[in-house]
Amino acid sequence: MNWRRFFEFRELKDEPKPFLDHIEDLRWMLIKMIIALLAAMIVAFVFQNTIIDFIQRPLLAIDPERKSLTNLGIADPLTIAIELSFYSGIVLSFPLLVLFLAEFILPALTAAEKRLLYPTAAACLGLFLGGAAFAYFVILPAALDYFFNYSKSLGWNPQWTVREYFSFTTQFIIAFGLSFELPLAVLVLVKLGFLTHDVLQRTRAFAVVIILFLAAVITPTTDVFTLLLMAGPMYLLYEACIVIARVMEKRWAVHPRPGENPTTEGQSERALADRSHSPAPADDQE
Repeated sequence: MNWRRFFEFRELKDEPKPFLDHIEDLRWMLIKMIIALLAAMIVAFVFQNTIIDFIQRPLLAIDPERKSLTNLGIADPLTIAIELSFYSGIVLSFPLLVLFLAEFILPALTAAEKRLLYPTAAACLGLFLGGAAFAYFVILPAALDYFFNYSKSLGWNPQWTVREYFSFTTQFIIAFGLSFELPLAVLVLVKLGFLTHDVLQRTRAFAVVIILFLAAVITPTTDVFTLLLMAGPMYLLYEACIVIARVMEKRWAVHPRPGENPTTEGQSERALADRSHSPAPADDQE
């Protein structure tokens, strides 16, 4: 395989191409994404014991007497190891996945949008890792402690199985990583002029409904407690987006965005206004 082509960007000038050529570019992008994901999965599978110990650490922190989890399925160890490798592969290959997606859409972007590409990709990676870390170090221990102690308060001994625990934790962490991409999507729309902080404020009620819906979809369980743990940070991120959008708009009022010339635009608007209020020519009056 030509590895130089593997990391090569498409032509920056999006020349008119036949439809099948674009399909070929899409196929090549998907192939590279799959190869990167499979390579990351293999690395994660090799270090599966380290990953398993890392994911079990929050459980052992709230239940130090627990020696191991219960395995009920014959093939569960292998299938769970593959699932862990898949989720870990997503995290490990995420920068490359973003890179390959960026190189596919780059020719279709305008000059202003291309300048946003690299900061957006870096922010996308940072928010995903930040959301995953926030879930693992803050939210996941609180959720496990709540469910563990609630089960104890009912007089039940929480005997969680391997599949239940690892499915819950991995999906929980990945879901938080994806949910933290919300402010990036909103701010990109603000940067491109599709949204303003006034619109974000007026549609806050609709945003709450959408956030609750998304949280219900991506949470690994159906209980309200986990849903609120997911929706709460997403709503706080939405409020942060409103503040950041206001700051960005104030900055643009002083330093206009590329391609904008508020002085010229203002002069043309004033000229049109003066022309509309000026008396009609003599020929028209006659």
